[in-house]
Amino acid sequence: MFDVAPFIGFVRELYGRPDGPIPLHAPIMGEREKALVAEAIDSTYVSSVGAFVTAFEASVAAFVGARHALATVNGTAALHVALRVAGVQPGDLVLTQALTFVATCNAIHYCGAQPVFVDVEETTLGMDPDVLREWLSDHAALQAGVCVERASGRPIRACVPMHTLGHPARVDEIADVCERWGLLLVEDAAESLGSTRGGCHTGTFGKLGVFSFNGNKIVTTGGGGMIVTDDEALARRARHLTTTAKLPHVWRFDHDEVGYNYRMPNLNAAFGLAQMERLPELLASKRKVAAAYQAAAQRLGWTFVCEPAGAYSNYWLNALRLSNAQERDAFLQATNDAGVMTRPLWTPMHRLPMYGGCLCAPLPVTERLADTVVNVPSSPLSGGAV
Repeated sequence: MFDVAPFIGFVRELYGRPDGPIPLHAPIMGEREKALVAEAIDSTYVSSVGAFVTAFEASVAAFVGARHALATVNGTAALHVALRVAGVQPGDLVLTQALTFVATCNAIHYCGAQPVFVDVEETTLGMDPDVLREWLSDHAALQAGVCVERASGRPIRACVPMHTLGHPARVDEIADVCERWGLLLVEDAAESLGSTRGGCHTGTFGKLGVFSFNGNKIVTTGGGGMIVTDDEALARRARHLTTTAKLPHVWRFDHDEVGYNYRMPNLNAAFGLAQMERLPELLASKRKVAAAYQAAAQRLGWTFVCEPAGAYSNYWLNALRLSNAQERDAFLQATNDAGVMTRPLWTPMHRLPMYGGCLCAPLPVTERLADTVVNVPSSPLSGGAV
């Protein structure tokens, strides 16, 4: 049985808080954020048009190494539009993982498509490219260059791996599988700003990638998302769809298709731009926090989830693995009762009623991880050092 008392003591010492609540992940912000938001207010451009939106997009694009970036109101909206511009149509199938936040599958559903679940890996917590390859070999065929599910004949249009807790999946190998089968790779990099695999940033391996700037992310805009791509035509189409498909004109309001009011407000972008300035400091602090957990785990016999081989993780949320679901639940109860916020992973998508009937490969690793992994306090430290 996991001894919770040493863990609680370690976390309180780590964050210098002998009493009171310790959140799972709190943002670091200060005078620079206040100054840029005030500047946005003074400009009178507070909605979805303004210089800070353009500057924030440029900052993220430069950081991840993408040619284009498009800011949205949240990560779910970003993924929805990315799938739309990638060509996902009603009735299509989209390969993804069941170990993810529900927004991944919701965005697929918004397109009128249906997710197909393949298993994840113990080491990366992300989609297993070997299982993906095997499932396609057993269940799919290429017909006139289109990947279809053999039993139903439905097109399998895209693949959406998610970089779980900020740890990069083996997305380079997933990209190879997608190329072999004619699948569009759209990365759900919502949690992984600052994470790389083989020196390349997550979100840049496929046609499109998406990030989230929710209040609990390493960089936050309060609420927000971003689409990144190297494809100028896709970026232009995404920008059009997220601005209600309005045709450019000085004073007319003409729209050429059903679009979405998904653009990020200038106020949020101003906040995000200040956050991007401090991102290197935040990443360094979070990796020091992770190193402290890892050292404590070795000393006290905990099982800590480390970054995968060949990858550099932002350690968005640190995680421990427990023995079984009963021990997990006891740990969650005791820590939260003591004011130290912990949480389980998400309920796997195939266990949710709206996605329970979707096609899926066997998911033993998904279910084992969901039953045993807990997230632990992971905020960067305001002083930047541990």
